[in-house]
Formats: sequence, structure tokens, C-alpha cells
Amino acid sequence: MNEPPFSSPLEETVVIVGVGMIGGSLAAALKRRKIARRVIGVGRDQARIEAALAAGLIDEATTSTKSVIDRANLVVFCTPVERVASDVRAAFADLSMSVDNSNAQGPGSGLLLTDVGSVKGPICSDLMDFPMFVGSHPIAGSHRQGFEAADARLFEGRLCVLTPTTSTPEPSITRLDRFWRALGMRTISMSPVAHDAALAMTSHLPHLVAAALATTVCDDHRRLTGTGFRDTTRVAAGDPDLWAGILMNNADQVVNGIDEMQNRLTAYRNALANHNLIEIRQLLKDGQQFRMSLDETLHE
Repeated sequence: MNEPPFSSPLEETVVIVGVGMIGGSLAAALKRRKIARRVIGVGRDQARIEAALAAGLIDEATTSTKSVIDRANLVVFCTPVERVASDVRAAFADLSMSVDNSNAQGPGSGLLLTDVGSVKGPICSDLMDFPMFVGSHPIAGSHRQGFEAADARLFEGRLCVLTPTTSTPEPSITRLDRFWRALGMRTISMSPVAHDAALAMTSHLPHLVAAALATTVCDDHRRLTGTGFRDTTRVAAGDPDLWAGILMNNADQVVNGIDEMQNRLTAYRNALANHNLIEIRQLLKDGQQFRMSLDETLHE
């Protein structure tokens, strides 16, 4: 995908809170596409965030979001979903809620906050009193961890979901939409509730199922696993702490997904128990057709 021919950056200063694989990839993409003039990284571990600075991913490193909030045009919180709301509030602790960077100069002036979490309902609800916050979820990632796994092309051709609320200013939505599209993403807008219901089925349930499947094979059969098993369980290699937070923050929707999955498995079980070849063939065909349609969707 060709890079946009920006004559000047979209955002003067972007602060990335949490420079792991996603945050590091975002920093790398911002630099490669010249979307921001300056990228500041915030991390909890001084040595790690300085290592990201030494690697050239960011222009400045700090362990305090609060210390750089007054210089930011856009702050992207790339921390675990259960921490995003508290991290936003910590950034403004003892600061006036009117801090909106209104004195900022150049492109993207005015403070805008967003995140990259795959659960949006609790975050957007908790931050309703922060009018400068607009939720977003770039659907891109990897089971790999740390800024060492950063990929400047991670977001290209992928979908980003914006989750504004009824009180979100339209200019903020437009600005955030342009930001993600400048990174090579396609964008859509959904309510936080609709997003979480959809992602429970398309992301959270698949991870849970992969993790469950990965533990059904005994050690004696490990050497008999082929590419099919490995491909099916690939996402189970993701960070357990990260995924525990995601699942717990979208628990009700994931439980609904588990119930639906159990109904599907019961249909397969009953067809097999009854030696119903026609039914098994139809169930497999339904799965095949849906999977093939995904490949067509990716090329639309």
C-alpha cells in the first residue's frame, strides 16, 4: 500500500502509552509514514522504555504520562483494557480537566485521546466525563510480545473500529478517522456495545476456543500434531494476562458466544452419534463456505 504524500505531519506530537508490540508498531508506522513530527513513548519500566528509545522507535522516553500531557496533540493508550480508564485518569491527576492543549500550534492542534483495546464498552462508559476521549480498536496484532516485535506495516490494509458515543464531537471523530486511515487502515464506526458483541464472536471466543483445544491433547500425542492443529491453536500462544483481562471485561458477551458454540458442537455431536452422514456433510459445508467467504472479504 502506498504511503500518503503528506507535506506536513497530521499530528505535531503523539504520545504512546505502552510501547509493546502494538504501541511499538504504531510508533514505527508513525515515523515511516511521517504522520507525527514527534513521538513520545511512555512505559512503566524505565529500562524498557529507554531501550525502545535506543531502538529508534520513539523520539523521547518517559515513565510519566502526566509529565508530557501538556505537549501532546494525540495520546494513544496501548495498555491492557482493564487499565486504560485508570491510565487516562492518572494522566490528568491533579491537572485541570480543561487541559485540552488549546495553545498547541500546528497540525492536529487540540488534545485528543484514544486507545487500542479490543473491549470498548467499559472503557467508553468509564470515560464519559472525558470529552476528548474517543475509543478505537485497530484490528491488527500478533501473539508476539514486546517492542522488539514491532512492525511498521502491521496496520496496513486492516480494519479499525471507532466507537464514539452520542456525546462525542464530530470533529474529533473525523480527526481520529483520518489518523487511522493515514496508517493505511480502513475504518468503520460502531457503538461500544455493538463492537463488544461482535468482537466476542470474531476474536474473544476464537481465542478461548483455541486455548481450550490446545489443552485437550495429551503429552503423548504432542508429536502427532500437524499444521492443522498448530494453525487452529496459534492464537492460544498470546499473553495469558492480557487475554484474561480482555475476556473478563467482555465476560457477558463471551459467555453468550460460548453458549452458541456449545449449540454448534451439540449439532455435530448429535449428527455423529446418529451416524448421519448427510447432516455432518452439510455442517462441514456450511463451515467451509463461511471460511472461504472470509478470503473474499479480505480482497474487497
